[in-house]
Amino acid sequence: MTDQPTRRARRLAEVDRTRADAAAPATVAIDLREVGHRVGQQATAALRREARAAVDAARPAGRTRIMGILNVTPDSFSDGGLHAAYDAAVRHARALVADGADLVDVGGESTRPGAERVPVEVEQRRVLPVIRTLVAEGIAVSVDTMNAATAEAAVEAGAAIVNDVSGGLADPDMARVVAASGAGFVVMHWRGHSDRMQRNAVYAHAVEDVRREVEQRVAELIVLGVHQDQIVIDPGLGFAKDGRQNWEILAGYERFASLGLPVLVAASRKKFLRGVGSDPDGPARDRDLASAAISLLAAERGAWGVRVHDPAPTRTMLAVWDTWRAARS
Repeated sequence: MTDQPTRRARRLAEVDRTRADAAAPATVAIDLREVGHRVGQQATAALRREARAAVDAARPAGRTRIMGILNVTPDSFSDGGLHAAYDAAVRHARALVADGADLVDVGGESTRPGAERVPVEVEQRRVLPVIRTLVAEGIAVSVDTMNAATAEAAVEAGAAIVNDVSGGLADPDMARVVAASGAGFVVMHWRGHSDRMQRNAVYAHAVEDVRREVEQRVAELIVLGVHQDQIVIDPGLGFAKDGRQNWEILAGYERFASLGLPVLVAASRKKFLRGVGSDPDGPARDRDLASAAISLLAAERGAWGVRVHDPAPTRTMLAVWDTWRAARS
């Protein structure tokens, strides 16, 4: 009880000092570097929030995303030419969503083995009108491109994610564009363009070599300003890898997950699936069930997403797994 007057006296003294400070002319010293630092921190925090929102785009609660493939190209390996026209592309995107895709990955340049590059202007004429329409309809979109100019225009048109099979290596300006935009960024393992990549399918240990190269590329991108929250990694099935190496990488999924980043698995209809549960001489679409089985195994291991041509069988597989898990819990 004897301390109460002392506390009261201190409070009164603080009030008096406050009044005196308010009455005195103000002299404010502004540390511009500190202000700039705080503004930079706020901008960075905002970009991180945007990045996380982009990476989480269209994510169904507790489930791996299904990324539907939309090739607006005349020469993609399994469906080239089918959706090259604007109307056909938009119709197919809607069908992908109806069949279970959570987002649509729109690409205007084929990256099949042996494919040649196309001019950036051609790529943009193919994809940008489609992206604008899909975004206006409320469909989540990613853009499949190695070109920074296309990525920038696509994000401005509403794309939430840039899916670059080169991981930003094909275009030195890609890291700057992605960092500035706050878009999600799928960073794939890459060892060169499609016309020569298969010559580079030489590894001492496929899983460890690819993991190390992906880790190094992620570190480089972070130094260049891309935030970790923006990044999804893709081990690059079918890119500079033979059939055996692709299966080894799938079997070694946990090594990629151990990097602590979201993982995209993109095995759909690729050549290494030929003859697995289907006629080895059949068309690429006969590999859809094998693709869906890989989607299920990837989801079971916690994959961020699976990229598929036909979402319906993958959606069914994941729905069965969800029901099974729900019954166990």
